[in-house]
Formats: sequence, structure tokens, C-alpha cells
Amino acid sequence: MDRRSLIKHAGVAGVLSAGVAPAVHAQAAVRWRMASSFPKTLPTIYGSAEKFAETVKAISGGKFEVSVHAAGELVPAFGVVDALQDNTIEMAQTAPYYFTGKDAIFAFGCAVPFGLTARHMDAWMEHGNGRKLLDAFYAKYNIVSMSAGNTGTQMGGWYRKEIKTVADLKGLKMRLGGGLFGEAMAKLGVVAQNMPAGEVYQALEKGTLDATEFVGPFDDEKLGFSRVAPYYYYPGWWEGGAELEFFINKKAFDALSAENKAIVRAAGAVAARDMTAKYDAQNPGALKRLVAGGTKLKPFSKELMDAGFKASMQVFAEHEAKSPEFKKIHEDMRAFQRDQILWSKFSEWRYDSYIANAKV
Repeated sequence: MDRRSLIKHAGVAGVLSAGVAPAVHAQAAVRWRMASSFPKTLPTIYGSAEKFAETVKAISGGKFEVSVHAAGELVPAFGVVDALQDNTIEMAQTAPYYFTGKDAIFAFGCAVPFGLTARHMDAWMEHGNGRKLLDAFYAKYNIVSMSAGNTGTQMGGWYRKEIKTVADLKGLKMRLGGGLFGEAMAKLGVVAQNMPAGEVYQALEKGTLDATEFVGPFDDEKLGFSRVAPYYYYPGWWEGGAELEFFINKKAFDALSAENKAIVRAAGAVAARDMTAKYDAQNPGALKRLVAGGTKLKPFSKELMDAGFKASMQVFAEHEAKSPEFKKIHEDMRAFQRDQILWSKFSEWRYDSYIANAKV
């Protein structure tokens, strides 16, 4: 009996017991390179890329390996989309809103002002229209996407001086990661600057920056921002749940076997869940340490939040007027958000607010 006939008559269990290796083991080895937009010093974000590579290797039995390279090793932090488009690398791990200079639509793959929370983003991307709409857009750049994890709602950043009113934002030189919130902050008088995380500390120390936002307590503590900017504000209304993405070169992905495509998807799911869980586990302790060390933790005033909301809605309207595709994606996201908020009112919000006031 030949191999094909054996598989047909014996089934998977019979094939395994007969010692005939499944097709996946007979495939040629696959070697990919992944360029991250983040430094190795951040075990949360960069750790997601490492978790992906570890999982791919483990599932494939070493037949499929992905080497992970920190920002600047293969390509600059903000050069990964160009590298994917040019077929220079097979994969990247990044924050899509870094590339709104190419097209504002990139922001929807990560975070927009007053946008989705982590759970809402996950639901929209995987069971709403989010992934479908964004992959149709990313196809222009030779990209297929998968979640690399979500930071959850971020902090509002570090400031060298206290921010009491909207007037205090005028002329403030602030590092903003990218995306539409830079445009919204500009309407409030902020001079937005985009730079890799590794360059921010020195800029704050030298006074070439007055403020920075990054992620939250765990990452911010590692980057040392509290030593040069004592005021720590919340919430980061521009990042209700920032999604990091695995961008995959479409030609490289299409060339994979069905088994290897399944491995990539499975490894992505493992890495994404790990990142989000890691942030939730590590942020509380880091926040306690920062406050104990002298960090001045302050909420944004309602005046500032209202001003940010108004500016953000103006930015969305401006982009909708220029791009029907932007308008389509934005309207879809907002419709999904409205339903998610409705459900949250009867579930987690009510529950969390009770628990927060109860003695547990």
C-alpha cells in the first residue's frame, strides 16, 4: 500500500500509529525575520515578538523559525512598513498609528482618540468588521495583519510642569507616538513630536521635550521618565486600548503551506494574549512603586477631557471629508463601539464600580 492510500484508509490516528510522519514534518524548513519597532528593554511589547517566535518554533518542531530583531537592528523603528512593502523582511511587530504619515487609516489598526478599549478592539477586529476592513487597506502595502497584543487603556503621560487648564498645553513640546491624537493635541496648542521610545529620556532631561506619553506604569518605569518629569496624568484619552500588530509580508504569507499558516495564526493568538495579560499583571505594582518614589499622580480635568474630545471630533470630520475609506472604517468602528458601551453598562462597569467600593 502506498503512502497516499495508507493515509486515506487509516486516517490520522492510523497514520501516526503506523509511524508515517504527517505532511507538516516533511516540509522544507522555513526561516523568517521579524523587525520590531521596539527595544529589547521592554519585555511587555518586545516580549510579544519573542513569544511569537518561541511558539512558532515549538509548534513546528523547529521546522519554522522566526528571528526577532529590535528597532534599528534590521531597519529603523519607523521603517518596517517600507521594508515589508519592498519584500525586505517577512514580518514586523509595530504600532500601526506610527504610519499615519502615509495614510490616516493606519490609526484604526492601533488606537484613535476616544476609541475602543482592549476588549472592544479585540471584538471589533476578530468578530466585527475591523480585521476585514483593515486588511483590505493593508493590502496596498503588501501586508496581512494579526494582533500582537493590547496595552489596555494607557496613561496620559509625563509632564515637567503641572497641567491644570487647556492654556497650560500651549506651546508644550510633547512626544506623541503617532496617529490622529497628534493632530488633536496640535489643535490644543501642543507641539507634537514623534520619536522612538529609546530617545525620549534624554530629550526630556535636556529640556528639548516638555512632556511625553508612552504606555503605562510598567513600561514607563523601565524607561525612567519619573526621574525627569514628575507629573503623571491619566487617562490617556487618545489610547483607550492600543493594539500592537504583527504585520506580515503578504507574499511570504501566501507562500506558506496551510499547516504553516495555521502555525502563524496560532502563535499570534498566544503572543497577543500573553502581552495583554502581562500588562494587566505588571502595571499595578509599577504604579505603586512610582507613587512611593515621589511621582505626582493626577487626573486630567474635565475641561481638558472635553477640549480633547472636541478637537478629536474635528480631526475625524476633516479626514472623513477627504477620504471615503476613512469615513467607512470610522463609522463602522463607532457603531460597534456604541453597542459595546451599551453592553458594558450592564456588565463590567456596574460590577467593577461596586467592587471598587466594596471591602474585598
